[in-house]
Amino acid sequence: MRMVTILTILMLGGSAGAAETAAWQKADAQWREARLARLRSPEGWLSLVGLHWIDAAPRRFGSAPDNEIVLPDGPAHAGSFHASVRGITVQPEPGAVLLAGKPLAGPRLLRGDDQAEPDVLQVGRLRLTAIKRGIKWGIRAKDPASAVLRDFKGIESWPIEASWRIEAAWDPYPEPRQRMIATAQGTHESVQVPGLARFTLGGVPVTLEPILEEPDATELLFVFKDATSGRQTYGGGRFLYADLPRDGKIVLDFNRAYNPPCAFTPYATCPLPPPGNRLQVAIEAGEKKYGGADPHAARELTPPPAAGR
Repeated sequence: MRMVTILTILMLGGSAGAAETAAWQKADAQWREARLARLRSPEGWLSLVGLHWIDAAPRRFGSAPDNEIVLPDGPAHAGSFHASVRGITVQPEPGAVLLAGKPLAGPRLLRGDDQAEPDVLQVGRLRLTAIKRGIKWGIRAKDPASAVLRDFKGIESWPIEASWRIEAAWDPYPEPRQRMIATAQGTHESVQVPGLARFTLGGVPVTLEPILEEPDATELLFVFKDATSGRQTYGGGRFLYADLPRDGKIVLDFNRAYNPPCAFTPYATCPLPPPGNRLQVAIEAGEKKYGGADPHAARELTPPPAAGR
């Protein structure tokens, strides 16, 4: 009788474990579907067609070739941009630029992506937004009719495997440390690193540092390269988000490792993996390399300047 009871408990425990595994595998599959849906959106990264850095000198924009910023659609001469320490100001031509569906009548200091609700300008079919990177300001252009979006055929991924959902040890730093990391545009950004994830892969000790994107973020971003980078996966590395650590542990589900925006377009400003996140082991999980040439393959990146801890 006692053996039957023990056997029943073991069977129930096994069933519970199998159900839990099936649940997160289903969640991972749904995450992949949502990821592809976001990429295929007219507002997604595949619609990005331009990145224009703006300084104090006015730069005219429009579809005519005599503009400093030549757009693939819209009025021949739509206006001009200039930047200051406060951000980018747009000076539109009458009726050429829309904001929230209405013509912009006069100059406006744009709310950039460093604010909660950045302004989105409409010029023809294009959407223009101001972005801040370090002390630099730029205009990002998205086109729902972009060739990259039109020709997108999906991304090949490795099968979802339980072995790649890793519970790592979490070593928090007393205070987040500042790191300078390079970007795909050849610039450098200061980021905050709250701690270190530790785990073992094939008997090899591995450590990864994540980025804390916002003080109140509910996820941590890991930017990493591994032995598959440049071969099966994108040469500039991959991204992986993880929920905040709990009880000294953090779950790294590499089945959700994915290509950064700079794998698809030369106009993205992706952070590149810091030296400590360039692994010698192979992470054969998540997304594989997207077809076509690497948009950033020809860029020579300078090493980041030193940063205090």
